[in-house]
Amino acid sequence: MAQQDGPDERHRRPPGVSDETVAALGKLSEALECVERVRGHLYSLHQLVGHADLMLDDAVEMFRAAGHPEIAERISSELLGRNVIAGRWTFQIVEDFDDGYYALFRELDRQAREKLVGGRRHLYEAEMKERRRTRGLPGHEARPGAAG
Repeated sequence: MAQQDGPDERHRRPPGVSDETVAALGKLSEALECVERVRGHLYSLHQLVGHADLMLDDAVEMFRAAGHPEIAERISSELLGRNVIAGRWTFQIVEDFDDGYYALFRELDRQAREKLVGGRRHLYEAEMKERRRTRGLPGHEARPGAAG
């Protein structure tokens, strides 16, 4: 059986779904992608602050060895292991974000897609690809293994 040109079934708009619905779902998906990037930045914050805190051990020892025990003590007692915001280390910030805002955002995105388009993802982008690709040209195939 010859493979049909165009997106696979999971990237095709279900019958009766309006352009406005596809656009709204696309905008929700785009917003979620921004939040995914925010989440990555939070993990970067978590790792970078953790690394900096561990480097303070070396700095404290180096200040002591250089004859500056008062600076070493102040760093050790006031900065080493300090909360980055009131009552929280970065792992707690990441957990609060993941369990609250991020979880709700993902759930609302999933529910909207389930209700409106049977859970299909990236319909807006799939339709944009169809409008922009050059049929028959290598590198412009609709999907893997399909003829252009």
